[in-house]
Amino acid sequence: MTAASVVTFGETMALVRTTEIGSLRHAHGMALGIGGAETNVAIGLARLGVAVSWLGRVGDDSLGERVAREIRAEGVDVRTVVDTDAPTGLMVKERPSAASTAVHYYRAGSAGSRIADADLPDGWIEDASLLHVTGITPLLSSTARSAVLAAVARARSAGVRVSFDINYRSALAAATVAGPVLREIAELADIVFGGADEFGILYPEASSAEAAALLRDAGCATTVLKQGPAGATVFAGDAVVESSGFVIDAIDTVGAGDAFVAGYLSALLEGLDVDTTLRRANACGAMACLTPGDWEAAPTLRDLARFLDGDSDPVRR
Repeated sequence: MTAASVVTFGETMALVRTTEIGSLRHAHGMALGIGGAETNVAIGLARLGVAVSWLGRVGDDSLGERVAREIRAEGVDVRTVVDTDAPTGLMVKERPSAASTAVHYYRAGSAGSRIADADLPDGWIEDASLLHVTGITPLLSSTARSAVLAAVARARSAGVRVSFDINYRSALAAATVAGPVLREIAELADIVFGGADEFGILYPEASSAEAAALLRDAGCATTVLKQGPAGATVFAGDAVVESSGFVIDAIDTVGAGDAFVAGYLSALLEGLDVDTTLRRANACGAMACLTPGDWEAAPTLRDLARFLDGDSDPVRR
């Protein structure tokens, strides 16, 4: 198989979500799917024409088979390690109100949390153009943290660019515990994505601009500040580039940050300029909010072109 342009790994879980607004206490309808930050990015990249490979551990169960099948169906090269001693993780998503979403994780001791550096095949990282990792995986377990650090070390040794999305999850570790772990990885990366609060976890006393300067001093070439509907800002060397977001009626914001990253990385790999890259990333993030689900609304290039054409007819005939 031809080497992927982007490789990524981490835990993807089965996802159960309510099909109506309201508490789980009274939910009648549920829909089954999958979700995981790294595969959200992988699917987003695949839809934008990037060759991408994802690796993860799943349980020897129907949910693990569902995870692998769904991702493979999206054109991603899937490399699963089937764990016969642990189940596939599960997350449950509810919408208590039209303006809020709550996600509950059942992943302690899951197969995905048991990923280790021995699971990463020889040459898989070295043959890629870019390795993408998130701050979720290193907080899952000591073996998962070791796997991320080993992957980053292999990428750097081979001259493969490293992309890191901080993607802090308070359910996995307190900020004081997560901060040093995530900072270590960020300072080894070439591109770091995060929100203002996430950069605050890396450097509690610094502003986002100061955090970008600290990362630059550590060797990180590019820092991308995700600002949701307000857009995004890129710090690259001494240059600062800002880009406005898009006004939409959001249905489900979970996964928007991952779609943003996919849009950014796809444009980066195409060699597009920073302004165009940010416009694509912001558009992908906005489009991901237009339907329920973590990745289902991630756009193709055709979808993206239609969205960016503000004069297009909303009815396709």
